[in-house]
Order: sequence, then structure tokens, then C-alpha cells
Amino acid sequence: MSKIVVLAEKPSVGRDIARVLKCNKKGNGFMEGSQYIVTWALGHLVTLADPEVYDNKYKTWKLEDLPMLPSNLKLSVIKKTGKQFNVVKTQLHRSDVNQIVIATDAGREGELVARWILEKARVHKPVKRLWISSVTDKAIRDGFHQLKSGTKFENLYASAVARSEADWYVGLNATRALTTKYNAQLSTGRVQTPTLGMIAAREEEIKSFIPKKYYGIVARTNRGFSLTWQDNKNNKRIFSKEAAQTIEQKVNNQPLTIKHIDKKHKKKSAPQLYDLTELQRDANRMFHFSGKQTLSIMQKLYEQHKVLTYPRTDSRVLSTDIVSTLKDRVKACGVDQYARTAYKILNKDLNLIKSVVDNSKVSDHHAIIPTEENVVLADLNDKERKIYDLVVKRFLAVLSDPFEYEQTTIYAETEGEQFTARGKVIQKQGWKEVYNHRFDDGEAEDDQQLPALETGQTLSNITYTITAGETKPPERFTEGSLLQAMENPVRYLSSNDKKHANTLNKSGGIGTVATRADIIEKLFNNMYMEMKGKYIFITSTGRQLLDLVPEELRSPALTAEWEDKLTKIADGKLNKNQFMSEIKGYTKQVVQQIKSSQEKFKHDNMTGTKCPECGKLMLEIANKKGRMLVCQDRSCGHKKNIAKQTNARCPNCHKRLELRGEGDGQIFMCKCGHREKLSTFQARKDKEKKHNVSRKEVNKYLKKQDEGFSNNALAEQLAKFKNK
Repeated sequence: MSKIVVLAEKPSVGRDIARVLKCNKKGNGFMEGSQYIVTWALGHLVTLADPEVYDNKYKTWKLEDLPMLPSNLKLSVIKKTGKQFNVVKTQLHRSDVNQIVIATDAGREGELVARWILEKARVHKPVKRLWISSVTDKAIRDGFHQLKSGTKFENLYASAVARSEADWYVGLNATRALTTKYNAQLSTGRVQTPTLGMIAAREEEIKSFIPKKYYGIVARTNRGFSLTWQDNKNNKRIFSKEAAQTIEQKVNNQPLTIKHIDKKHKKKSAPQLYDLTELQRDANRMFHFSGKQTLSIMQKLYEQHKVLTYPRTDSRVLSTDIVSTLKDRVKACGVDQYARTAYKILNKDLNLIKSVVDNSKVSDHHAIIPTEENVVLADLNDKERKIYDLVVKRFLAVLSDPFEYEQTTIYAETEGEQFTARGKVIQKQGWKEVYNHRFDDGEAEDDQQLPALETGQTLSNITYTITAGETKPPERFTEGSLLQAMENPVRYLSSNDKKHANTLNKSGGIGTVATRADIIEKLFNNMYMEMKGKYIFITSTGRQLLDLVPEELRSPALTAEWEDKLTKIADGKLNKNQFMSEIKGYTKQVVQQIKSSQEKFKHDNMTGTKCPECGKLMLEIANKKGRMLVCQDRSCGHKKNIAKQTNARCPNCHKRLELRGEGDGQIFMCKCGHREKLSTFQARKDKEKKHNVSRKEVNKYLKKQDEGFSNNALAEQLAKFKNK
């Protein structure tokens, strides 16, 4: 009987699919049943080959060898996961296999993971596609009943290959050109460099910001509320102290007459469901989780616990086919603190508005929501509970009734000047009950309790006071606000670039929801930016890099242009080869610009130590293992360790010690000031060992005590009693 190979992206998902398909026979890297063989990748098993595969000369980085433009890029198996590739390849080539089901993540990158494996393994068997948004048993079963034809995803694959090859041509060439031209480890890319550019632009805004003093006038009544002055354009700020004083003197000791009372009944719906970026922003703001950390936690909740849907989504709405499953999802998550709200939702008809269900705004996957899998909150750790809580509360909120209130605005006048006061009477808490009435929705802070008043009424005994404030510069980026800026980078384009602004809005910004957190992490690791408290600052190296790269690579417009064309390839409206031809032309242009640049790079980690090989000054580099000196001339390449981070602890403050020097002169040093020669440290440790009793010796001693006790009189009596 012929069989079908199912290729999943990760072992955990593969095992789930295998269980549903009743594949119980375990193999090395696969599971087999009567009809299916389920095997898996470990993320990417195949990647684009390194430059030296095309020509040995590329093993050495030289400016004169650039640009590198092989006519066709080759694939190579990633060495680290080569064993699993061979397992997958063997299953694919089995003579009893006549069909393949791609079950990798449903998206552009997931398509690439599987198709590259098939291409490298040289398999040409019929392909079907499993396209699901959660990995619950029900979702897997339903997905296998609705498998799609593999040919339907050929254009998506072409788009994924185009994106990867374009990054290879432009990224590798620009990085090698910068590194060899300026003799410094510099890297650039079409997403990371514009992201760094946004950090620099924000710092420039802050630096050039000139604060302005402004004034306001508050009228305090003896009825327990205050009114605020505003002009005929509703501005409450006065940027001239003299003008504020003139108004204050004019109205001083004057009564206020109520001219109009405006009462409006208002309804406010819950905020939209989460996509990955919005979830990362909230997790960063509330719990200080990095974007990468949030994605990692979400991945566990999706794959391991199966209580949330696919995390890498840029949609904040649901498709109509999900609506029939919503109450099952409410039942699954409606436990403990969510039970009361869940009960209310289950006992009412769902009236879902367009901001919740809209097929036209769902891309590859719908918004992040709970699955139909029953949750056991005790199985989740603290961090997982926090992320799960965010998603479930937002889910229950959008299914709850709107928040309803009566908004009252009082307009009063005196001496031709207008004063206003606002108040709110809550009529129905609605979705805010989910958040225990603590949801920060940025509503006006000037809402207050207003007494019963009538039009034409006069308020006397008013105290008029001038208030003062100062305009503030834009806030520095946190990781959460940077993720948002990457999703909406339009303000960092030139004002007349409407075409690219439009494209960026359609494509969802620079990078993808799946890659943005990694891009930010890379910028930190390359030391182009650093974190101080919760805010991000650009480093000297980062600022210099922006001066050295061609202008186009600094702007989000390049990514906008690429994404527009990649979308056209995915939709079958643009030929991949045409796009790649343009990319090769652009690569030549970038390399030429770097080669002809007159800019200089200044190392900010230069030391006074000369290289013993070539005599040039050396650079101090910090890494995970400690600190080392590296020759500034890359062609020399001399290195020398100067400090090694050890696991030895300081006897005073118990922090980890740093080992400096070489040979007999090595010395342990601590930040608290403690210094100790290596020989002295070893002697102290030997002495401590003699006086310290090991756990083994303690157990041996206790055992002896037990043996001694077993022959005493009491033990004999107990034994007799036991034998009766």
C-alpha cells in the first residue's frame, strides 16, 4: 500500500500531527503509521550556499572581488542539522511513498523551509498543502480533510526565494564592501539599517528639540469641580505669559454663566484582537519582555500547550469561518478568573462588528485567539500566564458588550472668555469588566464628577489660577515602540514619497511580524544600539555606520519597493527573474558607491596596545567569554585574551570574578575592588576543601549512625514486636 509523507516544520508539531494521524511506530526523526509517515525539519535545514562555493577566492574578503553575482544561487544543507535532512530525504525517496503533504508553518517562510528541502533532495512527487492556524487535534483533522493543491502555492514559494536571494545579493555584498573598505566589522541590510536610521532620527529630534513654556487658566468653583479656559479653536495652551496674565486679570472675581450643556450617550467597543506586534508592544510596556522573548513564550503556548493560535500573524481580525467556533473557544478558556465573563458570553447572541470579523483584512492567519483546547492554568509558568492572560482578556473583551456612558460637556463664559468642564456618567461597564475597570484606554484625564447644573445658571465665588507647563521632546524608543515604528515607518519617509508610503501601509511596514524581534536583537548584538534602562540609544558605531551606507539602504522606501514587488510575485503579477535582474543591478550600484566613498571610520574601542605582529594599535572587543585585544587590521588577524569571565566567586560580594593576565602572573579581579593572585586563590580553595565536608561524606556518616542504631536494645524490642 502506498504512503504519504507529511513534512512538519518542528518536531513538536510533527509529533502532534503523527498522533492525530495514528502514526505510532517511532523511527529516528520520523513516525510511521499504516497510511502516513510524519517527519520534520528543525526550522531551516537548507539555506543559500556561502560565496566560497562559487569561487575559492571568496574565502578571503577583498574589496576588489566585489560584487559577487553568481548567475544562479545554489542551495546547501546546514551542517548542524545535516543528520535530520538525511532522515527527511530518505523518507521522501521511499519507493512506497507517492505523495507529500507540506505541513510547515502556513506563510511565506514556512513555504520556503519545505520547498528548499524538496528541491535539495531532488524530489518530484505530487505535493499537497496543509494550511492551518492552530495545532489542536480538531484543527489538524479539519486541515487534512481540506488539503490544498501544492501548485496553488508556487507563486508564494517564488516570492520567498526572491526575498531570500535579494537579501543574499545586497546584504552580503554591502556587508563585505563596508567591512573591507573601512577595515571594521560592519554589517547592513534592507531592514536593520532603516531600523537603526529610525533610532538616529528620533535622537536627532530630541537633540534639536527646544522646549516651549505654555500657560493655562483654571476656574475652580465651590461646587467641587473645575473649568478650563479654551480659545475659539479649542486650544487650552497659551504660549505667552503676558497673554495669560491679561486674560486672568480680565476674568478675575467675575462669575461664570453656563451657556450650554452638551449631553451625549456614547458606546465604546473593546480594542481589537492582538496580532504579534501589538502583543509584543503590550508585553514590553507591562512586563518589560523583549520582542524575542514574547515570541518565544507565544510559540510555547501555541506548540506545547496548544492553548493559543498561530503567533506570527499581522491580522487583528477574524475570518467568518472562525465565528462558528468562538463559543467553543470561550468554553475552553473560561476557567478561574475568566469564568464569570465566559458564562455571560455563552448565554448571549454574538453581535460581531467589522473591527472583529472582516475577511478582507485577514492575511495568511487571523488574529491571535485561544484554541478549543481546554486550558489548565497550573501547567503554565509565570511568564506564560502573563501572555496568555493578555490574549484571553482581549478575546473575551471583543465578545463582550460595549462600554456605555453619558458624556457631559459644560460650556461657560465670562467677559467674552470661554471655559469648559467635562464629566462622565458610566451606564454600562461592558467589556471593561474583563479588566476589572483598570483598562488604560488613554481617555481624557480631565473627566470629573459634575453636579446637576442648568443652562443660564450663574456660578459665583470662582478662583482663577494660571497654570504652567513645558512642551516635551518625543520619547526615546523602547523596544515596544520601536516594533510599532517598524510596522508604521511612514513618518520616516520624505513627505512627498506618497507611493512608498502607500506600499508600506499595505505591506505592514519594514520586516515581518516573524523577523522584527530578531532584527532588533541583531542590532543590539552588533553593538549598533544599546539599552539604558528601558530606552534604546544609538552607539557611536551605529551612527558611523549610517554615515557610511548608501542613502537608499537607510530609508524604509527600499523595503517598501521590495515588498510591493514580492507581493506581486506571490500574486502572480510579476516574474521573479525580472525582479532578480533589478536586484543584481542595484547590488552593483551599492558596491560602487561604497568603493568610491571618501568617508572615514573611527574605531571607538581603540587601545594604546600595539599589535606584536604588524605594530598597529589593537581594538578591545567584549564577548560572552570575556574581553580580548584584536588587531585593527583584519588581514593581520592577531588576537590576545586580556580578561576571561569565570565561574569563580568573589569572597566579599559573591559576584563572578574576571581572570586577567597570563601564566603565573594571572590575577582574579572583582568589580567591588577585590584582587587575588591565581596561586593564592587556588591555595584558599584547597584549604576550604580540607575543612568542608562533602555531601558524600555526610551521607556515609549518617549511614554509619543508622547501622549503629540497628543493634541497640530499642531496635531489638521493635523487631520482636514486629515479628509477633
